[in-house]
Amino acid sequence: MNPAVSNFRLPADWAPDSWQQRVALQQPHYDDAGELAAAGAQLARLPPLVTSWEVLALKQALAEAQEGGRFLLQGGDCAESFADCTSPVISNRLKVLLQMSLVLVHGLKKPVLRVGRFAGQYAKPRSTDHEVRDGVSLPSFRGDVVNGPEFTAAARRPDPQRLIQAHAHSALTMNFVRALIDGGFADLHHPEYWDLAWVEHSPLAAEYRQMVAAIGDSLRFMETLAGPIAGFSKVDFFTSHEALLLHYEQALTRQVPRHPGWFNLSTHFPWIGMRTAALDGAHVEYFRGIRNPVAVKVGPSVTAAQLLPLIDALSPDDEPGRLTLIHRMGNAKIAAALPPLLDAVRREGRRVLWVADPMHGNTESTSNGYKTRRFDNIRGELDQAFDIHAAAGTRLGGVHLELTGEDVTECMGGARDLSERDLDRAYKSMVDPRLNYEQSLELAMLIVRKSAGAMPAPE
Repeated sequence: MNPAVSNFRLPADWAPDSWQQRVALQQPHYDDAGELAAAGAQLARLPPLVTSWEVLALKQALAEAQEGGRFLLQGGDCAESFADCTSPVISNRLKVLLQMSLVLVHGLKKPVLRVGRFAGQYAKPRSTDHEVRDGVSLPSFRGDVVNGPEFTAAARRPDPQRLIQAHAHSALTMNFVRALIDGGFADLHHPEYWDLAWVEHSPLAAEYRQMVAAIGDSLRFMETLAGPIAGFSKVDFFTSHEALLLHYEQALTRQVPRHPGWFNLSTHFPWIGMRTAALDGAHVEYFRGIRNPVAVKVGPSVTAAQLLPLIDALSPDDEPGRLTLIHRMGNAKIAAALPPLLDAVRREGRRVLWVADPMHGNTESTSNGYKTRRFDNIRGELDQAFDIHAAAGTRLGGVHLELTGEDVTECMGGARDLSERDLDRAYKSMVDPRLNYEQSLELAMLIVRKSAGAMPAPE
C-alpha cells in the first residue's frame, strides 16, 4: 500500500474545533478563558512536532501489523515530567525499547514496529477533579502539561502556559531521539551501546548477551557473503500519547500540501483512553476527522454493542492501518471480557490491530500506600491474551506497556522478585507504576516464547 494513497474521507461535518460542541471529559478548568485562547493561538503558530509523511509511513506499517507482517511494541512512561527531559532519562528509555525490540525481532522473526509513549505524554486522566488533604481541597494533579504535583493552590492551578512548555519539552525530546537514531545509536552492529550501566546483576543479562552475540554472528556472516547491508544502522521510531487535552491537540492539527484532510502533528499515533471513549463525546468527535492512525483503550466493561459503533465512527471506510484496539482487561477479567469482543469484530469483518495492555487492569494499592502492579498478573494477562486470540482465530499484534529505563522498584515480582518492602527503595513515578529494565526484558522474552505457539501465521 502506498502511504500517499488512502481511502480516508474527511467527514463533511467535521472541523478541528467541532469537538467543542460535545461533552469533553477529563479537561482541566482554566479560570481565564482569554489566557487559554492566547496560549492556543501561540501553539497554532509554532512548528509541528512530527510530519505528515511520518504519520502516513506509520499507518502503512500498522496496516502490515494488522496482516501479521509486523509486531507493535509501544512503551514508555505512564506520564512524562518536564524535569525528566534530560539526556540520560531519554536515552535510557530508548535503550530499553531497543533491547526489547531486539529480543522480539530475534524471536518472532519479523519486523518490530517501535512506538514510544513519549514526547507528549504529559497529561493523565484522574478519577476525581479535586484532591483533599487535611480538609483542604485543591484541583487534582493532571500532569505537567496542566499543573504541578505540589499540594499548593499556586501549583495546582491549571496554567495555559504549561501547554507551551509541553510543546517545548516534546520538541527537545524528539530532537534528541532523532539525533541519537540518525547518529547510529540504534545500529545493530553495536547493540552494546544500548546497555544500561546498572543491569549487570540482572539474572537475564547472560541470556540477553547470548542473544546479542548470536545476532552479531549472523549479521557478520551475511555481510561476509553479500557485503554491507543497508538498513541495519538505523531504525524507524515513532511517538504516541493519549490525546487528552483537546485544546492542545486542536492547536497542532494542521493541513499540509499535497495531502487532503487534517493531521494531528503533535504525535504520530494518538490514542483515546477508556475514560474518554464515549461515542457521543468530544474525543471521539475530534479523532474521527484526523488522518493519523488512532487507537482506543478497551476495558472489561465494554460490550460488543458499544464497540462496533465506535469502530464505525473512527474507521467508517475500514482503512488499512487506521484503527488499533488496545484491550486492558486485567488478569482476572480478560477470560470473560475479551472473547465476545473478538468474536463480534471478526464476524463484522472489520480491519483492526489488536494490542494487549497488561498494565492498567492490574493496578492495586499496598498496605503502605503505594500504587503497584504484580508482575505475575501482568504476565498472566499477556499469557491469556495470546491464548484467547488463538482460540478466536484472531491475532494479537502488539503490546502496550508502561516502562522506564531507570532503576525503579514500582512493580512487584519479576527477575529480582521485588516485594512490597522494596517499593519505597526506588519508587519514582508521580502517577502509575512502571516496569523496570529487567521486568521489561523478561516480558519481551515471554512474548517470544508464548507467540511461537499462539500466534497465527501471516496470511
